[in-house]
Amino acid sequence: MITPAAIASTENTNSYAARIGWAVLICATLYVCYFSHLGAIGFVGPDEPRYAWIARDMVETGDWVTPRLYGKPWFEKPPLYYWGAAICFKLFGVSEVAARLPSAISALLATLAMAWLAWRVYGPETARWLLLLLPTTVGMIGFSHAAATDMPFSAMVTIAIVCAAVLVGLVSDESCRDGAQHSLDPARDKAALIPGDGAVARRRWLALILFGLFIGLAVLAKGPATIILCGGTLFFWALFTKRWRDALRLLHPAAIATLCATALPWYILCARRNPDFFRIFIIEHNFKRFLTPEFQHIQPFWFYVPIFLVGIFPWLFWISGIFSRGPENTKNREINFLALSWALLPILFFSVSQSKLPGYILPSIPPAIFLVARTIEMLPRSGSRAVPFAAALTGLILVCAAAWMFLSLTIAPTHSWPHELMIPWMSVPLYIMVTGVGGLLAIGLAAYGRVHESQLIAVGAIVFILFHAENSLLPKINPIVSPRLLAQQIRSSKPDAVYTLGIQRGWRYGLSFYLNREISDLPETISERALVVVDPKIFHSLEQRVSIERVDSTLWPQAQIVAIKPLPANTPRSGKSQ
Repeated sequence: MITPAAIASTENTNSYAARIGWAVLICATLYVCYFSHLGAIGFVGPDEPRYAWIARDMVETGDWVTPRLYGKPWFEKPPLYYWGAAICFKLFGVSEVAARLPSAISALLATLAMAWLAWRVYGPETARWLLLLLPTTVGMIGFSHAAATDMPFSAMVTIAIVCAAVLVGLVSDESCRDGAQHSLDPARDKAALIPGDGAVARRRWLALILFGLFIGLAVLAKGPATIILCGGTLFFWALFTKRWRDALRLLHPAAIATLCATALPWYILCARRNPDFFRIFIIEHNFKRFLTPEFQHIQPFWFYVPIFLVGIFPWLFWISGIFSRGPENTKNREINFLALSWALLPILFFSVSQSKLPGYILPSIPPAIFLVARTIEMLPRSGSRAVPFAAALTGLILVCAAAWMFLSLTIAPTHSWPHELMIPWMSVPLYIMVTGVGGLLAIGLAAYGRVHESQLIAVGAIVFILFHAENSLLPKINPIVSPRLLAQQIRSSKPDAVYTLGIQRGWRYGLSFYLNREISDLPETISERALVVVDPKIFHSLEQRVSIERVDSTLWPQAQIVAIKPLPANTPRSGKSQ
């Protein structure tokens, strides 16, 4: 005979097993998406090697105030990322992993902050979904693996606005266990804002201090744009909700004092040591970057719409559910207004800018996924027909995207895919099984209304594919996108001088970092033997200028190593190599 006690024991066991499963999947997701294979690829583009050089210079010179590139002051960005990378260099040595670790840690902190907000407002189920969905977005994966300022800036802004949500009364005093209907109790929240309760008062003071601290850190990460993004988000929230008095609490002297104590010391000290700091940093790299096309990052006005959709991929089809008018959405409209303002403002603000880069709208991704996580948790109970459709599309995208990626590289390679990038045949069945079967299961479960199970399978498949793609593809892509191996080959020959000719700017900065010297373009005349890294497309122009001793046999897609020596006096530039 089955007793109530036996039923309760079975339920407890199932609940415990479910918690273990959630914990394992969440930890695996966070590790694979943020920390796995940070050093599989060398530095890419112009920013990563420049920022890593500045951080290494801080460690070597001991000057943690003035950022320097090739010995000269470099005021493009404030120092927060440089400090983080320099600390990692001191602790773990100079490497790509250490340079990218500040971004990975920042991504983790932003995710945990958003999960805490979801837990306190909507309950543990929404928090669990956020911990799975946010790390698996393209934007968070990409920028957590970049040695750049975008992710630290986005993380500091994220944590600051979470603290602001506490200060304006959007977060209950106790964690929500029963869903959104208990997360916002107007009577209780109004009472919580009244001084006198010791625990509430301490929490408010802590939130004030943390709000000022993280606003200051964001200012140290990227500059005065922080004030516009955070202030504008809360301004539009107050405009929509008519809660101006609560919003004005954010201007408390404690928060302002903490902000100033965090950010101003570096700005003042750097300005005293470098008289042209404010002109270069504030005027050129902020106002001119925003108002003029001087920095050549010109894009159309609508540029950030597709960038945002790519950034939240593969969960973009759930965006439509954010605007559903269910009863819970209405009751919690204030937190939804905050998240919407938070997500939309960076897109609108930087769309006006004359200089557009994808990383500028990274702060929009956490609040958007916050709303998506709530949508996935809530809407399946509403019976909406759009819910299974969105879940099925996620599975279909998983199948199509992953199958195209791996099968095209393995079975039908074209001239645009080098032979070295082909996936080993032994790996193909595993990829097909995970992507195809996983995607089909996600679609089938969605069709039968098992939306949560469908999306869990999709997340598991994404994490698995991402881990194996990083393990098998990134080392093969490395020589195509990064000059790391090229620099190792140059260093082994111990040349007296190294120059470049016609190669892309990012490779020149990368070679400079790895060779630990500034690499310049080939001058008109040389007086010594040297190595030249030349774009194969313009190799003929090099033959007209110098006497070629040797052409390296290694085939690099973007560059070729050529040993040269000066032309003898009165020798015609025949272009024939010796």
